[in-house]
Amino acid sequence: MAAREKGEATAEFVATVGRQIRHRRRQRGWSVQELSDRAGVSRRMLTQIELGQANPSLVTVDHVAHALDTDFVSLAMAPAAPAQDTGGHRAGTAVRVWSSDHGSEAVLLIATERSPRTELWRWRLAPGDTYHARPDRAGAEELHEVHAGELVITTSGLALRVRAGEAGRIRSDQHYTYRNDGGTWAEFTRVVVGA
Repeated sequence: MAAREKGEATAEFVATVGRQIRHRRRQRGWSVQELSDRAGVSRRMLTQIELGQANPSLVTVDHVAHALDTDFVSLAMAPAAPAQDTGGHRAGTAVRVWSSDHGSEAVLLIATERSPRTELWRWRLAPGDTYHARPDRAGAEELHEVHAGELVITTSGLALRVRAGEAGRIRSDQHYTYRNDGGTWAEFTRVVVGA
């Protein structure tokens, strides 16, 4: 069986994003068509996203977020309850954003509150599985620490192999791919800076 190259946004992620987009659009008094025009996303797709009936790409969510003058994290993570004063530390609620038929998954753990955001992710990539990413904003970077297995990151035709116990860095303002060519799970932490 060939590796599946595209996974899907999880139902939890799709529902949260849809609610957040609809809420923020209505707060601004915009019609679906107005947000569609500003985001460069079809009205039909935007309606389906708001209703939780579409599987939007992470880049599409990012375009809508920028049109709403916010960011991906603000749409992806449910609003946190007011935090008690904990000396500047805040616990977050993780959200499983992406998964594949092979059981691979990407979980957004937490992000900074200030812009540009820094995001902390946990990833598990099944043997033989692949994830294709579209470019983030100009200047964005990713840091990866591999805990188990081996992660192959391909950018501009170059492959970076990061093994368990190693770390790597890429510019994520270009197309890139995560791949697991090994026979065991690749588990890694991903930090996105400036997306």
